[in-house]
Amino acid sequence: MGTKTKDRVYSLADGEGPAYWFVGALLQHKAGTLETEGRLALLDQTMPPGYAVPRHIHFNEDEAWYVLDGSMTFYCGERVIDAAERSWVFAPRGVVHTFKVGTKGARALTLAFPSTFADFVAEMGEQAAKLTVPPPGPVDERRLSEVAHKYGIEIVGPPPD
Repeated sequence: MGTKTKDRVYSLADGEGPAYWFVGALLQHKAGTLETEGRLALLDQTMPPGYAVPRHIHFNEDEAWYVLDGSMTFYCGERVIDAAERSWVFAPRGVVHTFKVGTKGARALTLAFPSTFADFVAEMGEQAAKLTVPPPGPVDERRLSEVAHKYGIEIVGPPPD
């Protein structure tokens, strides 16, 4: 597994780090509160075609994505951003946002500043049985809203169509 030394240098190779099935996607933890002293979170996210998350607001952290594979459409405030591979999108705290994955699925690096989003994923998610997108299933929306609230995230609407 990754290395961490007293000088706080930290590394993980591909496939390393705890992985979670989180509301229909695979999120692999690369860095979070422990590794960065709370400064940032980095999650490697794999999502199936058409995947979308509820509209929400982060009150405690900024969030950003770097699209590695596939395409995603982001809805940030009043803006609609079509993000192809190698696109970067930044949503500052306090802005309503969501996204929807294109027809071929997508993989993106998700960053949050500070790191509490990784803690939210760990609490809300289920430890992944394997490094694949989870099987389809219902999301416990009440629990999602309650756990999100604990981490300063408010669910404000359904995912985009």
